[in-house]
Amino acid sequence: MSIPQSGGGPIESHAQLTEYLAAGCKPKADWRIGTEHEKFGYCKDALKPIPYDGPRSVKAVLEGLRDRHGWAPVMEGENLIGLQKDGANVSLEPGGQLELSGAPLETIHQTCDEVTEHLREVKGVADEIGVGFIGLGAAPIWSHEDMPMMPKGRYRLMTDYMDRVGTMGKTMMYRTCTVQVNLDFGSEADMVQKLRVALALQPVATALFANSPFLDGKPNGMKSWRSRVWRDLDAARTGMLPFAFEDGFGFERYVDYALDVPMYFVYRDGRYIDALGQSFRDFMAGRLPALPGEVPTLSDWADHLTTIFPEARMKKFIEMRGADGGPWRRLCALPALWVGLTYDQGALDAAWDLVKDWDAETRDAWRVAAATDGLDAEVNGVKMLGLARQVVDIARGGLKARARPGLGGMVQDERHFLHALEDSVETGKTPADELLEHYHGDWNGDLSRIYADFSY
Repeated sequence: MSIPQSGGGPIESHAQLTEYLAAGCKPKADWRIGTEHEKFGYCKDALKPIPYDGPRSVKAVLEGLRDRHGWAPVMEGENLIGLQKDGANVSLEPGGQLELSGAPLETIHQTCDEVTEHLREVKGVADEIGVGFIGLGAAPIWSHEDMPMMPKGRYRLMTDYMDRVGTMGKTMMYRTCTVQVNLDFGSEADMVQKLRVALALQPVATALFANSPFLDGKPNGMKSWRSRVWRDLDAARTGMLPFAFEDGFGFERYVDYALDVPMYFVYRDGRYIDALGQSFRDFMAGRLPALPGEVPTLSDWADHLTTIFPEARMKKFIEMRGADGGPWRRLCALPALWVGLTYDQGALDAAWDLVKDWDAETRDAWRVAAATDGLDAEVNGVKMLGLARQVVDIARGGLKARARPGLGGMVQDERHFLHALEDSVETGKTPADELLEHYHGDWNGDLSRIYADFSY
């Protein structure tokens, strides 16, 4: 999750909120790719999650990255809770999941190099202290009670609030991991088309990247349990945003939606002030119970936007949020999929043609079916496998048209990063299917084998 924002004067008008989002518009030459991924750390001998502090801990990994590789520390009070370097951040999810939020980069070649270097650095530190990391959409064995809580004020507030608004919020926080990509838009119209495509096709990403078929040590009946969790988290801040498909949708309508999402906190002087369930509209009028008489700054608005969790989210860019965390190849395939679909106009138009006639019920049905059945899903007589094949084909064409070479020109474009997804649509198998085959086959139901076989 995001680190606190800073800067920006007091908000004096509703128009500033819209202008904040519109400031994300960039010429195509300036569009960038920001990839984020999370992973679970565990003690190699006990196969239990690592705590925050101690010789084998999240903090020890952060300190190793800081001391060996030149990352600058991010502190909350006396606690080391993240790192920064060259536009990238390493941060902690609530249960100690380690997240890389990559720098904004021009090509997927660069993104994949960044991911590879990060995993190399992490492994070098982790191996020496007996820690491993694994890329999965959900913790396969650990219970909620097994998970530590990271020393971040934001997470303490959220944990207390989750059971008031849903049944699976704490599961999401402590026992899931994702891979995401953040992409730019050129204008309000471009944002609208991209966000609509992103929302409608998130279930395809969920299916292709499904990698969370286990919970509490056994199969859970889902290909993507992580995706299932989001459906019972907090209806006020999750979902498929049906209003985004209505006539007249744009920055202002998204602002109106965001203003109606209840607040979590206000960040002041290094601490999180409890504003759970309170209204940003009241904050604008100086009537926030948590800070009576104060009005928000633009950094408060930026923070509030990070507490909204739809399947595709808008800030000054668009976040694609539908995929489970996974192995290295998938960490590079996720940005390749969405860049291919959205950074070439011909591909974006083709993707929109696929989904433009779907109604809200169809989009929701795909979301539910993808979590349960992955590439075996079917809605209204349409099979997910065929749909996913079309989507990957469009993305491949978009990457070819983009024509961004790598390896000093030895690789002509970015299409090879889709190979993992091409394998999936060829075989009809997701990572979850492969895990279940092992579980029922050579693992003989011994789920502890997942650590040795699928860690980084």
